[in-house]
Amino acid sequence: MSLPPEEIQALDETVKISQTLPRDKVVRYQRTKTPVVFIHGLWLHASSWRPWVEYFNAAGYQATAPGWPDFPSTVEETRKHPEFMLDQTIDQVVDHYTKIVRKLPQQPVVIGHSFGGLVAQRLLDRRLVAAVVAIDPAPIKGVRALPFTQFKAAWPVLSHPGAVHKAVILNSKQFRYGFANQLDDGEAKVLYRTWSIPAPARPLWQAALAAFTRHAQTKVDTTKKHPPLLLMSGQQDHTVPPETTRDVHALYRDSASVTDLKEWPDRGHSLVIDSGWKELADYALKWLRSQHIR
Repeated sequence: MSLPPEEIQALDETVKISQTLPRDKVVRYQRTKTPVVFIHGLWLHASSWRPWVEYFNAAGYQATAPGWPDFPSTVEETRKHPEFMLDQTIDQVVDHYTKIVRKLPQQPVVIGHSFGGLVAQRLLDRRLVAAVVAIDPAPIKGVRALPFTQFKAAWPVLSHPGAVHKAVILNSKQFRYGFANQLDDGEAKVLYRTWSIPAPARPLWQAALAAFTRHAQTKVDTTKKHPPLLLMSGQQDHTVPPETTRDVHALYRDSASVTDLKEWPDRGHSLVIDSGWKELADYALKWLRSQHIR
């Protein structure tokens, strides 16, 4: 499988700059750039992070957005071949990103959206990261909020128990409700055509049944000391409503570590891919600098 374009660009940049440096300074240069790993959630391809990757690279970080296990490197191939993701579990995704971050020269910042935000918190729990930004994160175990909009957004999966081991694709109407409810029809259609992909149903079922599962794969120890964590939430999100993210924030109340919450009015679940993404990226960069992570 070929590398995503943003990874190729990052590698090319490193090679070009290293060629201008004395040999004894090349390794030092490569290690002084803080890595940033972006993790996508269900129904969006990893390449949807490309503007963020380029923006963070320009800000002095070394950013990349690897996909979930065995996901093809393009939206088109992922749509054509959803069979690779059948029966994929949260633990498998967490272990996949664990291997990725352990190969980096230093602990990275991890930024995740939706289920990517849950995976990022699992990596935080394993103390494999310098900091985490979880944007509209899927609920970890212990979250009690279940607003109607969240249930409705998940209904395309939860209404078909027999499809738990299959891949599910949202139609344009379902994507409009779950992701693009705060956008005009034109932008919603463009985002659906550009980024929407099938997603494994099993992680959603694992999250839905976490309260009844002793060793739930959504479990995070929120009481122990952890690296800085920023939670961000769209106040009009249907898929992960703000009540859910507030519950996640409350679960960390017994931890003495930095756990911040930022809410964005009039933003839905598409907030990382729609025309307002840069506002969130700027806030994340400012927050990272406030934590002395550059």
